[in-house]
Amino acid sequence: MNAILSRLRIDGYILAIMGMVALAAILPARGTGKDMLDVVVHAAIALLFFIYGARISRQAIWTGILHWRLQSLVFATTFLVFPLLGFAITKLAGGHLDNGLVTGLMFVSLLPSTVQSSIAFTSIARGNVPAALCCASLSNLAGVVITPLLATMFLSAGAGGMSLESMWDIALQILLPFVVGQLARPLVGEWLNRQKTLTMLVDRGSILLVVYSAFSAGVVAGIWSKVTPQSLALVILLDLVMLAVVLVATTAASRLLRFSKEDEIAIVFCGSKKSMASGLPMANIIFPASAVGLIVLPLMLFHQMQLMVCAALARRYAQRAEDALPIVPVRA
Repeated sequence: MNAILSRLRIDGYILAIMGMVALAAILPARGTGKDMLDVVVHAAIALLFFIYGARISRQAIWTGILHWRLQSLVFATTFLVFPLLGFAITKLAGGHLDNGLVTGLMFVSLLPSTVQSSIAFTSIARGNVPAALCCASLSNLAGVVITPLLATMFLSAGAGGMSLESMWDIALQILLPFVVGQLARPLVGEWLNRQKTLTMLVDRGSILLVVYSAFSAGVVAGIWSKVTPQSLALVILLDLVMLAVVLVATTAASRLLRFSKEDEIAIVFCGSKKSMASGLPMANIIFPASAVGLIVLPLMLFHQMQLMVCAALARRYAQRAEDALPIVPVRA
């Protein structure tokens, strides 16, 4: 089964997320079940960001800061270029899509970079892996604060934007657990780094819970009547445009600023990614429960696109690196 999915380039985790969407469509959480699910989801989000805080090394953060040119370019791409691009795209799409989908497209552009896939693709492409680790870690660390602030700037209250209550919820459910995790790192950091299975279960399991909760609320509120095949196709197209523009921009900027090929690879993969692992929990806190399912749809589509496109790009970079190796003559 894994071999078939690999050939089709389908992420098994994406299938699990689709399964949660299907389950929510058939058996949405209601009444007491929904109240219990909300408590579990909030606890899972807090645990997830506690683990993030405990696993990110302060040494990695400091090392990343020292490589300031590379970090600055990735940071500017993630939190400046992407939001401006998202703002332009949502202005163009405003009259053609439901407000929830427009908000979702804008929300995608405000998120920090991914950690796991940025590092994995940089490694496959034979790029600067330590730089990618630092970029991705710093992006997630900064995103805990910057993404809600950007949401305040770019998302109107009518679209389910930020409020003081949302900011307080962010502080309690995301920022506070993250800070506590950093403080607890000397005690539990090394142990958590060894517990790959446990941290993966918390990471992926919490996202699956958030997806089920969000889409359950959407089904109960009847939001799916607003998603037509035409609007879905347009969201996919706009997601692809966003990804393509940033991939081209990061590649061009890296070469214009004369970064090494290894640094270019780290910049391209860290600068073009958006984190579903951070985005879904944040959306669950920032937006009204009845609207979350519709708003996170562009993010879920973008996530799968970035995996497929960057996997192909990483293989291309790796092949170039192999072709550039000198041919050593074999002596008889």
